[in-house]
Amino acid sequence: MRANSVQEVNVVTGAFGYSGKYITQRLLSMGKLVRTLTGHPNRESPFGVKVDAFPFNFDRPSELVRSLQGVTTLYNTYWVRFTHASTTFDEAVENTQKLIRAAQEAGVQRFVHVSITHPHVNSPLPYFKGKGILEQALMNSKMSYAIVRPTVIFGKEDILINNIAWLLRRFPVFVVPGAGDYRLQPVSAEDLAEIAVTAGQAKSNQIIDAVGPEIFTFDTLVRLIAEKIRSRAWIIHLSPKIALFLSQFISKFVNDVILTREEIDGLMSNLLISDGPPTSRMRLSDWLTENAATVGAKYASELARHYRS
Repeated sequence: MRANSVQEVNVVTGAFGYSGKYITQRLLSMGKLVRTLTGHPNRESPFGVKVDAFPFNFDRPSELVRSLQGVTTLYNTYWVRFTHASTTFDEAVENTQKLIRAAQEAGVQRFVHVSITHPHVNSPLPYFKGKGILEQALMNSKMSYAIVRPTVIFGKEDILINNIAWLLRRFPVFVVPGAGDYRLQPVSAEDLAEIAVTAGQAKSNQIIDAVGPEIFTFDTLVRLIAEKIRSRAWIIHLSPKIALFLSQFISKFVNDVILTREEIDGLMSNLLISDGPPTSRMRLSDWLTENAATVGAKYASELARHYRS
């Protein structure tokens, strides 16, 4: 690098979280300069002094713009999994719209947005509707953009796969909502990061499904996890209503939200698969074999990750 050159700055929202951490790791491995916007700026950074942390400042737009000045590419992973206390999907949509406007005002050149497969502005499911609204907002901005649409993301810090394994390890019965014939196409967190960073380096506007090479029915997925961890749990099928009721009972025990009605509806609507070919390489079945000793060893709490200091 020549002495008078300026190193590009990348911002990753939620770099101390899950998918954001993998994107940050990939950028740092490439020698990129990274900073983060986070709801927990005082948390201990897994990256030490390599990544500067700034608060989101959604309620202070001028400060949000200032934290994005000089940034070349922004990778946005900010979102909420469910409504909790005063945090709602509407608020998440409004905050992300503020982020898009601030990025445009600050002169950010490229905006990489992590969305979800099959979003739609008219979806009856708030999660998918919110994602659809934000995709439209980004496409209507003046920035170059890439929209990355993952399905279920698996990795060492994931919640869904890990907590299925946790339940299979600790309870004699595992309940599958409904017939369990609805499908999922999981993608690894590492592959998602590679797809996102590659998209960040491009110039043209892009919409990319981030999906793995394997498609499972939910029933098959649960049985695969049980096989890999050698669980002897009895896997049964009950109505979604009863399955949700039982999950709420366990949620009180772990002080978390294990499952929501909307998540069941999303699963059963076959929204977590792609209409296109696979875009990543890592197979969940292989990953489970490699991580069978640790997956599900500890419960992964959504509330602890995002709502507690």
